[in-house]
Amino acid sequence: MDRLTLKRPDDCHLHLRDGPAMASVLADAARQFARAIVMPNLKPPVRSTYEALDYRERILAALPEGASFEPLMTLYLTDDTPPEEIARARLSGRVHGVKLYPAGATTHSDAGVTRLSRCFRTLEKMEELGVPLLIHGESTDPAIDVFDREKAFIEEVLGPTVDRFGGLKVVLEHITTREAVQYVEVTGPNVAATITAHHLLMNRNALFMGGIRPHHYCLPVLKREEHREALIEAATSGNPKFFLGTDSAPHPRGDKEAACGCAGVYTGHAALELYAVAFDEADALGRLEGFASEFGAKFYGLSPNEGTVTLARKEWTVPQRLKFGDAELVPLRAGETLPWKLL
Repeated sequence: MDRLTLKRPDDCHLHLRDGPAMASVLADAARQFARAIVMPNLKPPVRSTYEALDYRERILAALPEGASFEPLMTLYLTDDTPPEEIARARLSGRVHGVKLYPAGATTHSDAGVTRLSRCFRTLEKMEELGVPLLIHGESTDPAIDVFDREKAFIEEVLGPTVDRFGGLKVVLEHITTREAVQYVEVTGPNVAATITAHHLLMNRNALFMGGIRPHHYCLPVLKREEHREALIEAATSGNPKFFLGTDSAPHPRGDKEAACGCAGVYTGHAALELYAVAFDEADALGRLEGFASEFGAKFYGLSPNEGTVTLARKEWTVPQRLKFGDAELVPLRAGETLPWKLL
């Protein structure tokens, strides 16, 4: 297969940042995706419906002329998010989920949830109104090994929460382990997961090839090869509980190549090409459309997009650097050749 045409896809997990930095990466998203679930972990975070709608207007204003792209907004869950805010969010028609960051788990998560029991009334309202809970699923217990934090979160937090709120729609985002795949597979239709391109393409060896590779550092961190293989099996299985979410997370080069570098991998420049590489290597290109264009939309109650995108088997070289506001960023596979190109 040398050409692959897909219904225009959705990115069900995207970081756009804000201001001049957002303008630098927004064009990449709009070129490939019709819609994206936009993460709320700005500084300060997007905690209210008013703030989400204001952020949406800034995104729309920064779109390149002629671009067709719909940002699907989210709220940042805190210990103090009132149930009434969920009702306002639902009524707006523009807010499509509420994001749970355990406090301190990842970038800009300091204002996140310290104890989920403090949010039970809000989760009840989300369950009642059908508002999905989008989860960064990692334990923040410092005694737990960094490679085991997803597994521990599923056992200690996610499992009991899903049992308590049986009708709550849940997306376990950017899953990285065989245990996460198995958990999603055996739970009800209200639980789904997103999978990133970088977790499909790399295992934890990529962090240390030829030295420390800060541009491969993300959270949840890359795992063993056995876990990458489990993610490939899930993504290419045709199971609608697994769908595309890039977690494309841009950071200035200086913030990555630092004594305490930021977590995040930028894949927005070539997201569909990178997924095509992973599916091609698994001999499963025919299942990319469901994963990219159908399953996420169905879970979120959205109609499939109009129009198509086409990928061609054509080699091209990824730029070494990309503009990011007043700085620059290093994209995944910078300077390397990719075998698929979005036309």
